[in-house]
Amino acid sequence: MPISPTDFDFVRAMVRKESAIALDPGKEYLVESRLTTLARQLGLVTADQLIEEVRRKPDNGLRYKIVEAMTTNETSFFRDVAPFDALREHVLPDLIARRAAQNSLRIWCGAASTGQEPYSLAMLIREHFPALASWRVEIVATDISREVLDRARTGRYSQLEVNRGLPASMLVKYFEKEGIAWRVKAPLRDMVTFREMNLIGSWTGVDNADIVMMRNVLIYFDVTIKKQILANVRRVLRADGYFMLGSAESTMNIDDKYTRVPVGRTSCYQPLGL
Repeated sequence: MPISPTDFDFVRAMVRKESAIALDPGKEYLVESRLTTLARQLGLVTADQLIEEVRRKPDNGLRYKIVEAMTTNETSFFRDVAPFDALREHVLPDLIARRAAQNSLRIWCGAASTGQEPYSLAMLIREHFPALASWRVEIVATDISREVLDRARTGRYSQLEVNRGLPASMLVKYFEKEGIAWRVKAPLRDMVTFREMNLIGSWTGVDNADIVMMRNVLIYFDVTIKKQILANVRRVLRADGYFMLGSAESTMNIDDKYTRVPVGRTSCYQPLGL
């Protein structure tokens, strides 16, 4: 039975309040599918029963589980390739030259999901910038979902997951076999710090970032929240730092205090006033 308009509006409002994710009309099928799966995991039968449980007792922990269920965690190693080429060919060499006196870099992945993006960054640095071994390099990876962060911290991936975007040479070099799965080796795992963070909550521990990766995140928010996030990024990003969005995202017509920097087959953004 399809989710009722009343239940859909209830879930929309709850998810909007807790995460700012906008569930537009037409997403009823998505809500129904994901909440039915969650309901069955919790020993219920239907999404309707799950929603009724939340209505009956709002503080029973189900609100958070529903918000988690509605977040999208599509990712892969070296996803889209072009941003990683830009990092290797322009962004990191530029920042290394600028930070030579400080010997430190901070990179923030603002939607880390199950960890493929921050681990890809760690591999990129190890492969192409050996001089950074003597630097203080911080990769801070955050996400709203505790479940995906728990997975990311383990660094454990299925054969299917490592087949998505990860070169065989890097698999052999940076992973070890664990049964039928693969696990990121400890030295690489140690390069990444995973933390829970809601982008509409408090932004702590990500200030003075040299690079902010927030790809394929803004597409889930309305314009008001996009403006809030972009303003906050400008606050934590260093004046000559780089901000990377997804290929379908832009600061244009949302925040006029950024300048677009074409880099190879993609673009980065920097705060105006450099």
